[in-house]
Formats: sequence, structure tokens, C-alpha cells
Amino acid sequence: MTRLSHAPMDWIKALAATPANELTRSELVLPHQSNHYGTLFGPEALSLLGRTAYLAGARFSRQPVVMAAVRGVEFLAPVGIGALLHLHARVVRLGRSSMTVDVRAALDAAPGLKPQEVLRASFEMVAVDADGRPVPIEPREPLPEPLPAVLDDAR
Repeated sequence: MTRLSHAPMDWIKALAATPANELTRSELVLPHQSNHYGTLFGPEALSLLGRTAYLAGARFSRQPVVMAAVRGVEFLAPVGIGALLHLHARVVRLGRSSMTVDVRAALDAAPGLKPQEVLRASFEMVAVDADGRPVPIEPREPLPEPLPAVLDDAR
């Protein structure tokens, strides 16, 4: 019988250590998000990726942001109902009022196995004022250098 550790989980410390330009979240795929094949419906997958990009952009800039474009959407493998998806976003480019946020999603894996990447896309997010007009981004900290891309180098 394997005994699990009872050491306290210091998740607050781990959260505080997350770089300002990154965000990770998890999502359970539910039946209402599926298509007639019992897998994650494409528009639902885009919604998960887009929400993650929004959260990462808003967290990084600490300003309201809107989505201006999405590029390079890839559905790499089917995602079944009941799957636990881990989504990771990283701000990889910062302009005057816009930023590029790369997002990828992987299926949860059993201990000792590598998670399988199933979704990825790149989003252009724009900081806006109360009237929805673009405003300069004032991030809480600069992007780290050098900045590794979340998505593959082929783009």
C-alpha cells in the first residue's frame, strides 16, 4: 500500500511564485460541452482557450482587455467528456496597447506519464478604457527576457 504525504500543501506560495505573464488553470469537460461524438465541441474548446487568454492578459496588465484576433488554432487530439484539462497561458509579446497571449491545453496524465497536449492557439489581446478604446498597457512588471514561446518554434 502506497502512503500519501500529509505535508501541508503550500499552494499560496506556489501561486505567488507564478510569473506575472503566465496563468494556469484546470477545467473539467462536462457533457453540455460535448458534440455528438462525446468529445469537446470545437466552439467550446475555443471558449476555454479564449477565457484563459483573457485571464492571463488581464492578470498581466491589471487592465480590462478584449480579444482582437486569434491565430494558429490547433485541435491536436479529441478531448472526451470527463477529461481534466490543464490550460497554460503566457504573454509572449507586449506592444503599446496590445499583447500576444499563447495558450495551450493538455490532458491530465497519470503519475509518471507525460500529459498529452490537445489544444493550442495564439490570441491578440488589447487593453481598453471604459469606452472600449485602446489604451497603453501598463504591466505590473516587464516581460522576462529571454522570452520562451509557449507554442512550438515553427510559427
